[in-house]
Amino acid sequence: MLLLEQIKSRRLALGLKQSDMLMRLGMSRQQYQRLEASGNPRLNTLELVAKGLNAELMLIPQGKREAVLAVLAGKHVSEQASLEHETQEETSDPLVDDPWEGLLGENE
Repeated sequence: MLLLEQIKSRRLALGLKQSDMLMRLGMSRQQYQRLEASGNPRLNTLELVAKGLNAELMLIPQGKREAVLAVLAGKHVSEQASLEHETQEETSDPLVDDPWEGLLGENE
């Protein structure tokens, strides 16, 4: 989901109209409407909007993205870790796991 879609989704989840953002951010409805529609906001504007929506901006490493999304979706982290472990087992390469395997023949 794009950032601007997340901002709009959060506003709607809080039951706020675009015109409510004037009181929360000091930003007119028109300014806020432009931001949601096609804005390219500066970081300080994003921080202001996040604060007004009782939210916080975060950078998430790509390797942790799925785990964070799972937590946000309400899944248990252990379930996600279990799924990742199963996937790794399915795609594991025996030469990477044990580079010595098979070097001495079948009867090692």
